Amino acid sequence: MEKTGPDRFKLKFSGAKESKKKELVDEDPRASIESSLLLIKKTANEFSPKPPLFCLIWPWDANNSNNDPCSLDTPWLFKLVKNLTAAALNFALVQKGPFASTDQKRNVLSPQEQGEADQRAYAGALASGKGATVVEFYSPKCGLCNSLLGFVMEVEKRNSDWLNIVMADAENDKWLPELLHYDIKCVPCFVLLNKNGNALAKTGVPSSRLHVIAGVSHLLKMKPPHKN
Repeated sequence: MEKTGPDRFKLKFSGAKESKKKELVDEDPRASIESSLLLIKKTANEFSPKPPLFCLIWPWDANNSNNDPCSLDTPWLFKLVKNLTAAALNFALVQKGPFASTDQKRNVLSPQEQGEADQRAYAGALASGKGATVVEFYSPKCGLCNSLLGFVMEVEKRNSDWLNIVMADAENDKWLPELLHYDIKCVPCFVLLNKNGNALAKTGVPSSRLHVIAGVSHLLKMKPPHKN
């Protein structure tokens, strides 16, 4: 027999509550974290100043970070995004458990060995006699850095006659002297060196993939291909 009046309203209300409970149970907590991160990043982009494409490095300003558009202190909102991202990554690893993909074990070199290998590549690039070297400071945990890998390889391939590109893990202690010397405060950051190893310019604070690509393009224009 069909319920009418208040009893019918109670049945509908009870059904709506059960449906809402089911949605909350079925909801993936990782999706909720991801949505929160996207919202925070969007808010941060709206209130943060637009960074320059690249920054000139003057010898007399090497140790002076005052009024430097490329050394903006990280706003609290970006620090919050960084902390939430780390929490989300840890949560995802816990969810995967002991049966995680073997892709996480691809790096066969220890951080010290990897840093030493990168340092040898850096020294070899400077000793190659080519017109310029670009050092990309990155982080393995940086999604923007990872998305630029194909672009960086293509740039090096097209300019291999005069340009070397070296990767530098900003989280590796082996690169600490270079991080301090070039005043690297964000990743990805590309530093242009001449054939003598002197820094000419570096990209600014990254705001998007296109922004970084535009900055690298400006760096390359500052050092034309070497001609014999």
